[in-house]
Amino acid sequence: MQTGTKCVQSGYTPGNGEPRQIPIIQSTTFKYDTSEAMGKLFDLEAEGYFYTRLQNPTNDAVAAKICALEGGSAAMLTSSGQAASFYSVFNIASCGDHVVSSASIYGGTYNLFAVTMKRMGVEFTFVSPDCSEEELDAAFRPNTKAVFGETIANPALTVLDLEKFASAAHRHGVPLIVDNTFATPIHCRPFEWGADIVTHSTTKYMDGHGAGVGGCIVDSGKFDWTKHPEKFPGLCTPDESYHGVTYTERFGLGGAYITKATAQLMRDFGSIQSPQNAFLLNLGLESLHVRMKRHAENGQAIAEFLQSHPMVCWVRFPGLPGDPYHALAQKYLPNGVCGVVSFGVKGGRPAAESFMKRLKIAAIETHVADARTCCLHPASATHRQMNDAELAAAGVSPDLVRYSCGLEDAADLIADLDQALRGA
Repeated sequence: MQTGTKCVQSGYTPGNGEPRQIPIIQSTTFKYDTSEAMGKLFDLEAEGYFYTRLQNPTNDAVAAKICALEGGSAAMLTSSGQAASFYSVFNIASCGDHVVSSASIYGGTYNLFAVTMKRMGVEFTFVSPDCSEEELDAAFRPNTKAVFGETIANPALTVLDLEKFASAAHRHGVPLIVDNTFATPIHCRPFEWGADIVTHSTTKYMDGHGAGVGGCIVDSGKFDWTKHPEKFPGLCTPDESYHGVTYTERFGLGGAYITKATAQLMRDFGSIQSPQNAFLLNLGLESLHVRMKRHAENGQAIAEFLQSHPMVCWVRFPGLPGDPYHALAQKYLPNGVCGVVSFGVKGGRPAAESFMKRLKIAAIETHVADARTCCLHPASATHRQMNDAELAAAGVSPDLVRYSCGLEDAADLIADLDQALRGA
């Protein structure tokens, strides 16, 4: 099936007389006739459900749709994109381990890595997305367990050179984890460029309507954990907390990673997405291919308008021919980028704040990638925990405004931007 058909049809196929829409299984527990039947579930010897904190039929159907869209082998939903980022790394890296990450990532993810996971004993080295292969290789250590990056960074809008980062990761025997939130599988499928694990904040374009917070992790099933068993003992040696199962032996390369994340991390941390939110997410996924086209068109139109406005000192949008990431966007995102445009208002932080107060259509929100246009000043919001040096490394300047184009008419958005800029 083509991508648009997968958006509508994948993940759930009703039987004769069954509900056409994915049912919301709003239940914490599931009944069994015998203890033996339930015991097989706890031993991972049978498929089924016993407690929604681990798995739920509604969630699994929606995860299967996202898995099909990304071209993966297995997937799981999480309570948020942050939970997906944490699980994706912590599933293979623990105290005493090291991870290489692009410095140009979402501020919340940077803080998760640089502060919270550092306190857990996992150390991160942040590299420029524009680093040379030699500089990238130099960041690896013997205890490096993964490489992390974002397809299109939030809010810097840098485009990750997927092949360069994947090649480096594989040279050092570790997987590349890519946050594909802004591109979505409609505009980029990182597995086709060498990535091994993909994460999403489904709260953004996938849901698309600001209705439900959520995240997702998808495994390509292509990374051979058994090739470097000493690096990944959690996957390649018996798990004593789960009856001594060795995940790669029991579930193969296609299922080991997600099964371990479910049986261990979801069991212990419980960051499950609610079935109700999964249901809402599926409604968003059904129109994702249609909406992403409009988001990208609006983003392109707004970026071109801002580029020539006298109150704008710079514009960052990979779809613009003069953008430093235009060539990479043409390579990895040939059918469109996204609806997010970053730009600087002349006059710095005061002018940017004044501009935002004058907007009439765009709402000031911490949200992004929504059907409704929204706007944010990251230096005073999502990235306010960073100092000036960290802001610069993440590609966030004090005058930066992140403008997320919704599905409104581009002419109305342009008129609103113009009056707000001239007023500022």
